[in-house]
Amino acid sequence: METIFPKVIIMMTVAGFALYFINKALRKWLKVEKKPIFSYNHVNELHKKWDWGIRISFIVLLIISFVVNIYRGFHDPIWYLQTHILLFVFIIASEAVRVIMEKKYAANRNDYIFTSIQLALIIIFLTSMFSTNFFGLFTA
Repeated sequence: METIFPKVIIMMTVAGFALYFINKALRKWLKVEKKPIFSYNHVNELHKKWDWGIRISFIVLLIISFVVNIYRGFHDPIWYLQTHILLFVFIIASEAVRVIMEKKYAANRNDYIFTSIQLALIIIFLTSMFSTNFFGLFTA
């Protein structure tokens, strides 16, 4: 039986490098500052409140979806309450709020363009991953 672990590592590495170089080129082209990785980077207090509202709602929804899908059984989950779908929606909602706040309040007007392009790339990548069953890695 062939293991998929090396394929997943290679795929994630290629995707990571591609995203890194695209981000680097976009930052240079749009003259956008690099923000610290794994930090919140809220534009203002309003953005902070909206972001935390989205995060708390997501956590509550995750707990509810877990309970609902456990009671339905392992082989009969509700598709829109599955973790990967909720995570996809969370990323889109969180980044969409960031785009709106950057467009309205950011000092550098190109910040929202960069974030919009980055969000579009994430949506394309995740949609292609899910629709192709992780590029055929999980087919029998």
